[in-house]
This record gives sequence, C-alpha cells and structure tokens, in this order.
Amino acid sequence: MTRSIDYGTLMHHAMRGLIQTVLTDVAENGLPGSHHFFITFDTRHPEVEMADWLKDRYPEEMTVVIQHWFENLKVTDDGFAITLNFGNNPEPLYIPFDAVHTFVDPSVEFGLRFETQDYDEDEEEDEEEIEAEEKPRTEAEVVSLDQWRK
Repeated sequence: MTRSIDYGTLMHHAMRGLIQTVLTDVAENGLPGSHHFFITFDTRHPEVEMADWLKDRYPEEMTVVIQHWFENLKVTDDGFAITLNFGNNPEPLYIPFDAVHTFVDPSVEFGLRFETQDYDEDEEEDEEEIEAEEKPRTEAEVVSLDQWRK
C-alpha cells in the first residue's frame, strides 16, 4: 500500500484547533474589542447537547452568536459548553468541534466553513475494517462574509 499525506484531514484538524484556541482565550479573558462570533453547527450531531425546545426549533442546523451576553464558556479538546440567552431564557449548550459548520468573526472579516459530515454510529468499527482504503476527507475553506452583511 502506498502511503500519502492527507493534507485535507490535517487542515481540518488545524482549523478546528484554531477555533479551540480562540474560544479558550475568550473563556479566560473575554471578547476583545468588537470581536464577536457567528457559529453554525449541526444540531443532529450525536454529542450536541441543547434544550429539547431548541432542537425542535432547529432540527438540522443552528447559528449562535457569541457577543454581548454569554456565560460559563468552557472549552475542551472536543468542543465547548456555553450558556446563551434565547428570548430572556438562559440555555446551556454543548457543541462539539466536529459539529461546527462555520465559524465567522465579522469584526475582522474572518471565516471558516467546514464540509458537512455524516455521523455513523458504527464509524469506529468501519475505520478499523477499511485500513487499506482511503478514508473520506473533510475539508475546510475560508468563506466570504458577504452573506452575513446587512
């Protein structure tokens, strides 16, 4: 079997690490200046934790804004927990980094978009069985911020 470097997967992990680093800094020091984030994520991801009424309202995808009011931001290697205000209802969320579709900071015109993933419960078993086959790649790309401009 010919071995090759999977740059797509490496880039994917690096960009998720960038989000982790940024959110860790915000958790420790708060949001600097006019920075704020739009984070879109897959609500169907098996590790997403959110109130049932939010999941009913956003059955596939949801965008949250981290800006003026948020509490309890805790970042791990796998994702982040945060409490956000939804119509004067503080709601805790847990969002794994693998569920994130986009991460945008419009204050500096920075954005990342990740390809969507299918979540297969038997994925770990399948990975062991397909050693010789190339694993599907998830790539990320920088996105235009025009879609978020008013």
